[in-house]
Amino acid sequence: MRVTTAFAAIILWATITVPISAQATDGLRWTPEKSMEFNVIQQTAISPDGRRIAYVVRVPLIEGEQSEYLSHIWMVNADGTGGVQFTRGENSATSPAFSPDGRWLTFTTRRGEGSSSSGGEGPESQVWAISVNGGEAFAVTDAVVGVSGYHWSAAGDRIAYLMKDPDTDEEKARRREKRDPIFVDQNFKFNHIYSVAFDPTSSQPGEATRQTEGAFHVTSFDWSPDGRTFAFSHQADPRLDEGARASDISTVPADGSKTVSALVTLGGTDGNPLYSPDGRWVAFTSSGDEPQGVGLSDVYLVASNGGTPRKLSDSHDRSGGLQGWSRDGASVLLSESIGTTRHLTVLPTDGGPLRQLTHGSGVLGSASFATNADAMAFTWQTMDDPEDVHVSAVSTFEPRSVTDLHSAIATPTLGKTELLSWKSPDGRFDIEGLLTYPVDYDASRSYPLILNVHGGPAGVFVQSFTGSASTYNIQYFAQEGYAVLRPNPRGSTGYGKEFRFANVRDWGYGDMDDLMAGVDEAIDMGVAHPDSLLLMGWSYGGYMTSFAVTRTDRFKAASMGAGLPNLVSMTTTTDIGEYLVAHMDGEEFWENYDEYERHSAIYRIANVKTPTQVIHGENDLRVPFTQGQEFYRALGRLGVPTEMIALPRTPHGPREPKLQMEVSKVIIKWFDRHLRPVKPKVTTDP
Repeated sequence: MRVTTAFAAIILWATITVPISAQATDGLRWTPEKSMEFNVIQQTAISPDGRRIAYVVRVPLIEGEQSEYLSHIWMVNADGTGGVQFTRGENSATSPAFSPDGRWLTFTTRRGEGSSSSGGEGPESQVWAISVNGGEAFAVTDAVVGVSGYHWSAAGDRIAYLMKDPDTDEEKARRREKRDPIFVDQNFKFNHIYSVAFDPTSSQPGEATRQTEGAFHVTSFDWSPDGRTFAFSHQADPRLDEGARASDISTVPADGSKTVSALVTLGGTDGNPLYSPDGRWVAFTSSGDEPQGVGLSDVYLVASNGGTPRKLSDSHDRSGGLQGWSRDGASVLLSESIGTTRHLTVLPTDGGPLRQLTHGSGVLGSASFATNADAMAFTWQTMDDPEDVHVSAVSTFEPRSVTDLHSAIATPTLGKTELLSWKSPDGRFDIEGLLTYPVDYDASRSYPLILNVHGGPAGVFVQSFTGSASTYNIQYFAQEGYAVLRPNPRGSTGYGKEFRFANVRDWGYGDMDDLMAGVDEAIDMGVAHPDSLLLMGWSYGGYMTSFAVTRTDRFKAASMGAGLPNLVSMTTTTDIGEYLVAHMDGEEFWENYDEYERHSAIYRIANVKTPTQVIHGENDLRVPFTQGQEFYRALGRLGVPTEMIALPRTPHGPREPKLQMEVSKVIIKWFDRHLRPVKPKVTTDP
């Protein structure tokens, strides 16, 4: 039976709050600080013979005035022995790669001397190398503006990298003398390909050879197996929106002649070229004959010497994820979200159907593949277990862990998380969501429920470790007596193209109905109390938070993170306006103002009764700060309870660990304030 009175909701909170001693019998509790103890593995690299794995571990530095992350490379043998930290120092080291002969490990870092040409302090990112047997690292590149991505040649004699065009002497002088107005969308700095000889006997980096030049921006590249050619994707300029319009794939000889030849010009967004092991083919992703801003990225093949591209079978989600080729060249490998899991899949090059390579209830990430052995390395995590590095044969998936990074961490009791499924109200889709129960859940009670909405809208909640640090610390909310529901409504990744495109021109309606149906499912299960509902979300989740409180007053409180309540102003101020317009079926706001207004919370603001907190990064370019400010100011003028928290130095989401930890704390305080308000003191005259 559902209890519906406000009085009952207040009494409910009092009866469901479990004493701390009962919640954590071992004395441990989930807090943002506790979640921060679980380090993140960012990348893996496996040696050509499959015997060694390098991986990057990111740790937070939060002592005293520090609030930053530091990443370093570790090495472990494929049998799990010999684990050791391979790089050290105050500068992060990332992007590990083994030389083709397996003798050297390269990585990128900002160590060394020099100053940033972009105006910041410290040296630019360069490629460094170190023997796999240890010793002193040495710089391989001396890129003026730093390296943004690199590849070894198959022979191991050269390394190619991307570098942005450097400032001219005149531009440097104008900046020093403060005569440097910015001409928006003009004077672009393009990425281009350079290469340098790898010579471990030299005391200095060699002189770089420029491989491409011109008024185009290189987004990715691959080196042919014979070392003679680069295949690269490029777009008209560096703007993110330009990549949503169109991009092509070309080739250029590696001899420095800079003679560019078109390879793929389908008309859509062509990218991510990868040569086959024998060099005869190039695999790539494309949206086809026209750009598709919502997101469509099928896998194609084209002969490396030119010809008509051929589309392979559909992948699970038709959203890219191209990882590499099988060693025999008979298939390509993809990384894909499959519902609430993430796995590797295989597309045969003969046009055969997709098959799933890896399996299990969890999330596979950061895969790398041995070139001379049937072996791969990857990270694996589940909802109950933090990520570690695993290895397996590629031909037969039999994963085994080679690290145990978190064994020394005292882990509090986890609130259980389970996968739910329900029907969308319009009957079109089966919707999935992850429900995390409060720590020490008692089935005889109902609990306050937080509806957590993901970003995107093509984001997805997956079965990753629920104790990890994040903007929303799930186990922290569970520890404080909340159940947390994380649904994947229409528009989410992992459920196929039709599902992902189903909220085009329908933001805030069909997708919100999917969300609310999940809330009702949790209520019908007896887990959630109908009068103790809360709402939070970041980015598109923030959009949905703003829109939901204009459609319903079922939530006791809401927290909008980096939300976009005004699609009209958002379209002309965000750095991804094309993406938003694509979700309005390609119509600009001046072509259909009523439609933009219909999907914008700011035009429905008079409906809001729900106390709504606003959190926004002050340096956000993706969802500009004024979006949050508009909603906050309007709520205040209406007399709706509100507060705004501006995160200093923050772009589209907190990057500093201390600020990240603060987000869940301020949300808890906001929810507590409105879910269990303090009763006024009763006084009597003497």
